[in-house]
Amino acid sequence: MHGRLLRTPIVPRCLAYLAFILCVALPRMAWAQTPSPLQEWQYPGGTILEKLYEPNTNDWRVVLGAAVIAEPRYDGGLAYHVTPGPVIVILYKDIVFASVGEGVGVNLLHGDKYRAGVSVGYDLGRYMSDDWDHLHGLGNIDAAPVVKAFASYVISKSFPLVFRADVRRIVGGSDGLLGDFSAFMPLPGSSQKFVMFAGPSVTFSDRQYDRKVFGVDAAQAADSIYPIYSAHGGLTAVGMGFSASRFITDHWLVNADLAWNRLEGSASASPITQSNEQGVIEFSTEYRW
Repeated sequence: MHGRLLRTPIVPRCLAYLAFILCVALPRMAWAQTPSPLQEWQYPGGTILEKLYEPNTNDWRVVLGAAVIAEPRYDGGLAYHVTPGPVIVILYKDIVFASVGEGVGVNLLHGDKYRAGVSVGYDLGRYMSDDWDHLHGLGNIDAAPVVKAFASYVISKSFPLVFRADVRRIVGGSDGLLGDFSAFMPLPGSSQKFVMFAGPSVTFSDRQYDRKVFGVDAAQAADSIYPIYSAHGGLTAVGMGFSASRFITDHWLVNADLAWNRLEGSASASPITQSNEQGVIEFSTEYRW
């Protein structure tokens, strides 16, 4: 929310109510994967606003539900698939969390306006069967654990702009390092029953990751239709995310998430990449208590 709207008395009152909703409604179903189909900030969503607007929440909070997501089969691909899955979120105080979207983690530092910690998720990998015509000969990239360090900071109650940064290390599989910088905030039109968030994100990756995911070595070139391509690290993608939640009752809610990404640098120039621009959409129905 911007300008005049942020200074009206109703905005803090609405956000006080919505902060708790968002802390359990926005951690997403779309698996704790790397690279994330949604923007990284969309997984914890408005969690950091909870402490700022509603410090006296229950120690334990649980959300269960079902979701469906439409996303590219692999980064840079034209083929999409639609995948159903569960929504599972468990939060204990402002310390420990576990969800399908974020993995299992702990907030090592937490206060009214900041949060920092570590989590463990996983990278789903990439398999030739995802798109045999275009990935044949490149070999599989196996699924692997991902260790993530993250930090978030919100400016103030009156101007709830949130900055978030994270660094992710994939242990095996694509075996690389990625990082994200993002910002997001509530949008005008949000209310006690309906809330919207939006914000941009940029993603960086190291040479090892880019060479594994977007590069083509001599053996792969011999077995596939692609020429040898040596990828390098740097800026990998820029994107924008949008999240909306609608409360149907005190416990039931529905959510929608949209994300757009544009590949940059080596990822964009790779012969494996069929499309630099990719979109993701997810819908979920959830029950929280």
